[in-house]
Amino acid sequence: MRRIIIGTILLFVTVWGCVSAQDHYRDTHGEQERNMTVGIVQKEIRKGMSGAEVASVLGSPNIVTTDEQGREVWVYDKISTDVTYSQSSVGGGIALLIGAASGNVGGGGLASGNYGKSAGAVSKTQKTLTVIIKFDENKMVRDFAYHASQF
Repeated sequence: MRRIIIGTILLFVTVWGCVSAQDHYRDTHGEQERNMTVGIVQKEIRKGMSGAEVASVLGSPNIVTTDEQGREVWVYDKISTDVTYSQSSVGGGIALLIGAASGNVGGGGLASGNYGKSAGAVSKTQKTLTVIIKFDENKMVRDFAYHASQF
């Protein structure tokens, strides 16, 4: 009975402690950060939008400044690093009970051997996305530009 209880507790702790990489990513990045792509900028940002509409699509800008005529300019500068790691391993073991077949109950012994092999690879990709949104005197989008790179 004691083994069943301990086994159940260990199983519960093991399953409870498992969190996927996707769950970790969701917990550490805001919704706009995850969704800010060139496609979103092209699809959602239009001339004539208000600052509130831009903020609802892209979130808060990294930099807010003004141009030479005192009009607001918002800059979104996003840098991300995607790391992919792959690992595989193979291993096994063998255990032999020696002496049991000879009828010598007290003279038996246990022999064992193990082997293993593993391999892995890491891939890193950096991406940048810079979006510049220029507002007019009425705080409406008058122009926008973007630049994306990946290396």
